Amino acid sequence: MTTPVDHHLPQFHLRLPRGYLNDPNGPIDLDGEAHLYFQSRPRVDLDVPVEWGHATSDDLVRWTLHRPALVPVPGGPDSGGAWSGNTVLHDGTVRAYYSGKADDDSPFQSVLLAESHDGGATFGAPVQVVDDPSADEAITMFRDPFVWRDEEGWSLAVGAASADQTASVRHYRSDDGVSWRHVGDLVSMPRDTIDGIDTGEGWECPQILTVDGADVALVASWSHAGGPGDVLAIPLGGEPHPTRVDDGHGFYAASVLRASSWGPVLFGWVREGRTQQWTEEAGWSGAISLPRRAWLRGGRLATAPHPSVDSLRLGAPRRGRGAAIGARAEIVLPDATTGQIRLRFSETEHLDVHVDAEGDLLTIERTQASTDPRAERSAATATAAFDPSTGLPAVRVFVDGSIIEVFTSAGRSLTTRVYPTTAPPWTVEAAEDVMVWGLAAVFETGPASAVDADDEVA
Repeated sequence: MTTPVDHHLPQFHLRLPRGYLNDPNGPIDLDGEAHLYFQSRPRVDLDVPVEWGHATSDDLVRWTLHRPALVPVPGGPDSGGAWSGNTVLHDGTVRAYYSGKADDDSPFQSVLLAESHDGGATFGAPVQVVDDPSADEAITMFRDPFVWRDEEGWSLAVGAASADQTASVRHYRSDDGVSWRHVGDLVSMPRDTIDGIDTGEGWECPQILTVDGADVALVASWSHAGGPGDVLAIPLGGEPHPTRVDDGHGFYAASVLRASSWGPVLFGWVREGRTQQWTEEAGWSGAISLPRRAWLRGGRLATAPHPSVDSLRLGAPRRGRGAAIGARAEIVLPDATTGQIRLRFSETEHLDVHVDAEGDLLTIERTQASTDPRAERSAATATAAFDPSTGLPAVRVFVDGSIIEVFTSAGRSLTTRVYPTTAPPWTVEAAEDVMVWGLAAVFETGPASAVDADDEVA
């Protein structure tokens, strides 16, 4: 007797076969091979100290999982967890800068440096390279270093919150990447609500991306009471005006590869949208988003699936309403026409993508996506969603088990999770001009079954 396939488990998004995955960390291009690290735990238990999982790819979409590359050192400065950070290459050595939490009463995660001399496969013991904030600075959160190099030397950004609820990205400089000096803030702002966005009590997971000749800070808004909020993009050099990087429910902790064989690339953590009890029962949690390219549109950061994602397509697309799909599919609406794309899971379960061409809006409605009360049901809307001048399809919907990633022609994205109780085959109910591809599986989910045989759409 075979074990049933968990149809919620993603098959082309990077994830673990079991256990807990969250923030992507330190993507780096080493001789044409992408290395991506990520927060991981061997089981869905938030009391287990996090380590750095490790995967490699030569195309950004087909990943090979390896042993964890960076694990907490018992009694060391990261004994309570090796948290988020990034990697750089320095004289042939891969350096990981990250937040480490010791088993002590310190309120901070300290900035640590660990080095790899085997091509990023394993890292040695860490050392602290940046002093924790002093008491008179009234800093209440301090974590997640991001290091990069420019013509002036090495820079390091760290996310912070202060007692007066001012969020900031603290800036440090160094000549050698080891000895750092604080030189001020790259950007900061008091907590506020702008265009409906809570800018946060603090900013974690700061990333600095150079796109179209401009520097943009990506930060994850956060508060002590509410925890994670949204990933925000803030162009540097002027009055800060944050905008959302993703308008959905499930995208957090962005991580950027500033330069690579594939150009600048952006990843994010796709969070779950169900109760903790359910994830513990399933035995797995979290995934990494599809790789994204970025550009500026009207001063706002826009993103789209990296072209490498197209290699997942299987065969020619099918057209017309009523296409049957398995757990993996891409649905494309070439032009913005007011209407609806419905992903029908069963008579009682469906997900709707509403396209309002006149109002320039796209809305994901998942109130009927699952009859299981443990699944989240809120809707999400992106404004200024369509721009035919970009040459991109009006709407691209990626379905991967429980993950839905939607992209629009104006570079808006919405990432969410759905947990239908009914396994595939599912049905796409949409306009005649919609195109549907089956997509390849990168990770095996378990024994094959009839509902998993979705290499083609029908």
